[in-house]
Amino acid sequence: MKRLFDLVVASCALLLLSPLLLVLAMLVKLGDGGAVLYRGSRVGLGGRPFRMYKFRTMLERADALGGPSTPADDPRVTTIGRWLRRYKLDELPQLFNVCVGDMSLVGPRPEVQQYVDLYTEEECAILAVRPGLTDWASLWNIDEGALLEGSPDPEKTYLETIRPVKIHLQLEYVRRRSFRTDLQILMHTLVALVGGKRSHGVTFVPEKG
Repeated sequence: MKRLFDLVVASCALLLLSPLLLVLAMLVKLGDGGAVLYRGSRVGLGGRPFRMYKFRTMLERADALGGPSTPADDPRVTTIGRWLRRYKLDELPQLFNVCVGDMSLVGPRPEVQQYVDLYTEEECAILAVRPGLTDWASLWNIDEGALLEGSPDPEKTYLETIRPVKIHLQLEYVRRRSFRTDLQILMHTLVALVGGKRSHGVTFVPEKG
């Protein structure tokens, strides 16, 4: 049921949002003439790697200029990219990932291999479900760039401050996942995005039951 729901919702969303996607693609292209999409390598279900799509928000070859953690003031982020990140519009191409089955609408956010390599045996349970567009950890930390802004070492700040809570919430999702939970997370996500809410470190507490 979850896969069917993902496929129907993602397909309908792509159809309805196609004019917006076209406009955003043009803005990215006009920004610096580079590639429209970023195809980042991520680890998915069962530890299998896949290419996650996003509108490109950073300079081309940004991976060679710094680590995967990106503060809001990262000089690698383009002008249009900063705006796309603020409103999470850069994530919309991941609806294609949902359609082909690499991702789900709801599930732990996919990580790069270097962070997955840090998983303990318990934390590997996160790989037992498809990664998603949103989850409890995403709601707790809806603006990661703002939390990392000004840090002299974004990677260290991420690993010491953000990652422990993120892993805890992702494990909670895996243990208690259900279709009802997915609907609750989607609702909270829509409210947060439409309302322009930013967590800035305020813990999102998942509902019991």
